[in-house]
Amino acid sequence: MVNIMNRLKKLLLVLPALILVVSCGDDFTILAPQSERNVENFYQTDTDFRVAINGAYAGLASNNLYGRNLMLLHEMRSDNTTNAGGATGLAESLERITLFEELPDATELENTWAGGYKVIASTNTILSRIDNVNFDNPALADRIRGEALFIRSLVYYNLAVTFGNIPIQLEEVTTPNIEINQVTADVIYDQIITDLGTAEGLLPASYSGGDVGRATSGAAATLLGLVHLTNGNAGQAETALRRVVNSQEYDLVSEYENLWGPSNENNIESIFEIQYKSGGQGTGSGFTEYYSPDLSISGGVGGGNVPQGVTDDLLDAYDETGDDRFNTIGLDEDGDEYLNKYDAIQSIAFDSDVNFVVFRYADVLLMLAEAIGESPEAYDLIDEVRERAGLTTPSATLPGTFEDILLHERRREFVGENKRWPDLLRFGVAQQVMSNFLSDQGVTPSDVRLLYPIPQRELDAAPGALEQNPL
Repeated sequence: MVNIMNRLKKLLLVLPALILVVSCGDDFTILAPQSERNVENFYQTDTDFRVAINGAYAGLASNNLYGRNLMLLHEMRSDNTTNAGGATGLAESLERITLFEELPDATELENTWAGGYKVIASTNTILSRIDNVNFDNPALADRIRGEALFIRSLVYYNLAVTFGNIPIQLEEVTTPNIEINQVTADVIYDQIITDLGTAEGLLPASYSGGDVGRATSGAAATLLGLVHLTNGNAGQAETALRRVVNSQEYDLVSEYENLWGPSNENNIESIFEIQYKSGGQGTGSGFTEYYSPDLSISGGVGGGNVPQGVTDDLLDAYDETGDDRFNTIGLDEDGDEYLNKYDAIQSIAFDSDVNFVVFRYADVLLMLAEAIGESPEAYDLIDEVRERAGLTTPSATLPGTFEDILLHERRREFVGENKRWPDLLRFGVAQQVMSNFLSDQGVTPSDVRLLYPIPQRELDAAPGALEQNPL
């Protein structure tokens, strides 16, 4: 998939009306029809659909989703990291997110919503049109259909976790006269489960060459397991996750430190990564800027940065001697701790080669333990992850409940990987954990919002069509 990112900038410049083109202006951003410029003459060949699906991947990589905002809404929201850029000016909205005081007109919410539905719109167009084309390579048509279903499912999962009750749209929109169908998160999860069941059967187990990094059957099964867990279907989650384990496509890398850095990307543990490529073409990532103070060249918050600091509470979570995962906590020039998973040397701000790992095999092992529930097998799965980190104490002997032990392990394993806030929600402890963490700020359990507000811009654009979340 490296070739995808190298070519993507050129493709987007040539075909701007075909990729990520839902209006962000006064129109209802989530479902506005695509521009008609060139669309009817596009989606005719194998190459057209390659370009279109590459655009959907680019949408995942954008700052609206994995490139920035999901980090703010799912990691900075938690007790792992915090806004390190102050509480005034450009950083005020970030501070509000950390304190559960975000406003419905927050840019971070508007852009995440709009960016997510842009990707959904692009995948809907692919899925609506692909059956009308005679592909030179029929297998490619199946693969692209599977990729589109996976990408749409991944976006819908993130939107449902973030906003809860959201509109569902599964067909290409060609007219502004549409019905807004806001549904519960459970309905969204059910649709994702259906779509991923199809996608898994269409996607290959692996790729080679320039296609490395695309969605695989293992990625579809992993997301399926996560959605089943989120939806309370432990038995079905176990079935999906065992398929990933039994595929023998993945394994833990031998050393935790060998997961990180551009030279270690798309390794044996990687199941799905958002691919980035530096070089001044707009395809690099900003994670080095966000997390690594000494390597930042953006000029701080005023340069568009959203610096992420690790919390003292997170540092205290590394409470076992010999945990190699603590080595991903570095010290900057001033002696302050920071997360160094995303360290990389770069010559242009926000233009790093560092990928973002959405799913890796350690996550499958710990989710499988969660799905199985307290048992010798589940503790063995946890211990497999712990032993890679250098810990030898059996997890079954650790203090706390099985759920406490598992959640604690997930926290240390996946810091900075956008899992902590969804984990707290799924385990049903978000209000307890976050009110304890923010008690010195006067935050009580009732102050901890489990859902973000639906952006005010969307409510205003379609009066009466959407119900706002509790504020």
